[in-house]
Amino acid sequence: MTILLTGGLGYIGSHTVVELLNNNFEVIIVDDLSNSEKFILDNIEKVAGKRPTFYPFDLKRRELLVQLLDAHKIDGCINFAAFKAVGESQEKPVDYYENNLFSLINILQEFKQRNISNFIFSSSCTVYGQADQQPIDENTPLKTPESSYGKTKQMGEEILKDFAVAHHKKVTLLRYFNPIGAHPSAFLGELPIGIPNNLVPYVTQTAAGIREKLNIWGNDYPTEDGTAIRDYIYVVDLAKAHVKALQKLIADPSETVIDIYNLGTGKGSSVLEVVHAFESANNVEVPYQICDRRAGDITIAYANADKAEKELGWKADTSLEEALRTTWEWQKYLEQRAH
Repeated sequence: MTILLTGGLGYIGSHTVVELLNNNFEVIIVDDLSNSEKFILDNIEKVAGKRPTFYPFDLKRRELLVQLLDAHKIDGCINFAAFKAVGESQEKPVDYYENNLFSLINILQEFKQRNISNFIFSSSCTVYGQADQQPIDENTPLKTPESSYGKTKQMGEEILKDFAVAHHKKVTLLRYFNPIGAHPSAFLGELPIGIPNNLVPYVTQTAAGIREKLNIWGNDYPTEDGTAIRDYIYVVDLAKAHVKALQKLIADPSETVIDIYNLGTGKGSSVLEVVHAFESANNVEVPYQICDRRAGDITIAYANADKAEKELGWKADTSLEEALRTTWEWQKYLEQRAH
């Protein structure tokens, strides 16, 4: 079967391409390279032993998508193509709405016309906002997200539910918690452009001396050490969940399916716990300073991922320390590559 994978040279996308290839899917990647680099394609081939078909274009250009779909028979799609920085989305909300929603709508318009189903959407735990109880399960009421990024994910989910019902399609919404780590080969990992928006790449770059010190945004949260708590999931575990979700969707005989899964470890770790785990896993120091809280950050979020375990037979089983060890190996690979 041939799967269209949008944003396939990005962080989670590239790891998912490898897992799909390992499970005998054909993969066609579309990526506009706005948040990724071309060498990742070579590295996917090194890791998986196969080179996926790659098209470098922006999915807002529907005419290019039409050409691709005319040229290939597609059996489904995993959609990662989106801007994803929470802070940046507050400064550039219209860019986020345009990019994240127009690209999605273009694909769905074509899937509707061509009668293609099996659509997996890369969603996010940001759709829950600051949930009233922890851990968060799939029945937790959605609140208005704190960021424009989160709102695009919530809108994307609503668009897909309506699409599935109106056109008898099968869709899965995967709500990720906080992906971290890199491929064990050290050939794939997170490539933040400019100053990282996520904690772990910032920790890694600080340990490498690229950043002077890590800013920890607030130590006055109502948590044990005062820093915010998140559920950090290893990116390869996350990628494997996409394959399981896709296999379930393809096998489901119903004509309309809307599956929703949380993907996390079920355990929360504070910012300081992550910093100390990184230091002990890699035997390095991470200088940090405490700053004021950031707008849009919530106090605590971690997953109840029991549904994914029960229905997909999937569980995140890589430890925080192991995930953080792979991040450091990836950083060393990038430095070696730069020289």
